[in-house]
Amino acid sequence: MVIGDRDLHELVPLYRDPRSDMPVTQFNMKYVEQAGLVKFDFLGLKTMTVIHRAVKMIKENRGVDINILEVPFDDEKTFDMLKVGNSIGVFQVESAGMRDLGKQIGISNLEELLAVIALFRPGPMENIPVYLKNVKNEAEIDYMHPKLKPITEDTYGVMIYQEQVMQAAQVLAGYTLGGADLLRRAMGKKIKAEMDAQREMFVKGAKECNDISKNKANHIFDQIAAFAGYGFNKAHTAGYGLVSYWTAWLKANYPLEFMAASMTLDLGNTDKLSVFKQELDRMGIKLKQPDINQSNPDFKVEGEGVRYALAALKGVGEAAMESLVAE
Repeated sequence: MVIGDRDLHELVPLYRDPRSDMPVTQFNMKYVEQAGLVKFDFLGLKTMTVIHRAVKMIKENRGVDINILEVPFDDEKTFDMLKVGNSIGVFQVESAGMRDLGKQIGISNLEELLAVIALFRPGPMENIPVYLKNVKNEAEIDYMHPKLKPITEDTYGVMIYQEQVMQAAQVLAGYTLGGADLLRRAMGKKIKAEMDAQREMFVKGAKECNDISKNKANHIFDQIAAFAGYGFNKAHTAGYGLVSYWTAWLKANYPLEFMAASMTLDLGNTDKLSVFKQELDRMGIKLKQPDINQSNPDFKVEGEGVRYALAALKGVGEAAMESLVAE
């Protein structure tokens, strides 16, 4: 979405897309910013609906009123579940690769969950071996400089996030926040002329601020550049990580409601329902057959099991099943 301080046609040429009622800019995303527009990406996550539905079901079934924004971040049950890879249905960490990485790390806190989300993607994956080695041998981590330890301690000496690159430039070489952001962008784009100018600035600043020798400063700059090429935005990771933790917390503490809500949001996806069925079997939860007198249009908790949804049956519509249940 683009947002301007006046009617858009006063700022950029527009055209009408035949598939949409909304006008579209004729400039691409790079040029709309130069024209003075602010660009936003809005992500819609059905996982938020899963959480909302699960919380609602918990209140209806158990009379427990949960404010998901207030769940504790040190829940033992949640991390016991994540560290053994039982994360089917947990946002962002349910793929086989993610579950395996979670098991190797032995996720035991929120920072490690965020690290799994940030590392398991093309590019950052190259840092996984170093991260795993450092998790297992904390005493041998090379922080390169004492001032970098507080910045990368939570991520075991590996610069996973763009914000860490910026902090490193600030504390080691006296960069301003704006200057550090320019350094991050230069490292991400790998444009030689920009990188050479930044290297000179970094080496000079490191000498002036911390009396770091030219060779040492160049070595640190090279290491930071290697990380920065793949660095991920921590604010984005933390936003996703929060949703991931909420789903893990619900699954660990209220598995029946969580699984029923998750299956409801994948009513029409038989492949995904089959994965959830296998997970219910693994958890020892009975999936009860659809019953014209017991089932709802959606999946519901019944006793210590989950009752199959009428609307998930092939060839029947949700509206028809709602009428049937009302009848």
